[in-house]
Amino acid sequence: MKPSPPATNRQDLFLPRLEDMLNPHHHLFALVSAIRWVELETPLLHLYSDEGRPAKPIRLMASLLILKQLHNLSDEETIAQWQENAYWQYFSGENTFQWRVPCDPSEMTYFRRRIGETGVERILQVSIMIHGAAAEEEVIADTTVQEKNITFEGR
Repeated sequence: MKPSPPATNRQDLFLPRLEDMLNPHHHLFALVSAIRWVELETPLLHLYSDEGRPAKPIRLMASLLILKQLHNLSDEETIAQWQENAYWQYFSGENTFQWRVPCDPSEMTYFRRRIGETGVERILQVSIMIHGAAAEEEVIADTTVQEKNITFEGR
């Protein structure tokens, strides 16, 4: 089924907004505005139908894949880190801190299957594009060679 819009509770009215609590100079805080989320979500919408259980928001799932790739984590570690990290939650579109896990780790696998190889590549290109500007223009290779201490014994 198509992704459900983020739920808004009346309780959220009394919780502090993540945007007001977090350091605006943090790299993930800045990335929220650097990524064109609509351009990332729109090509994937056709993969969802109107039937069945509502899917997790595409932005949430795409942000989890980006965070997983950036920090070289497993699906399980990514979900655990998301639950504890306010910056990760803000990056994935949450307005207030969430104490619950965003999804079961297996849902990340289902999402990757749904969007296919091209969809995953598109999401990972976003993270490459983000770091492309920060990449070094000059690569310095250390070509120092150290002799090996190898001895041969005759038999």
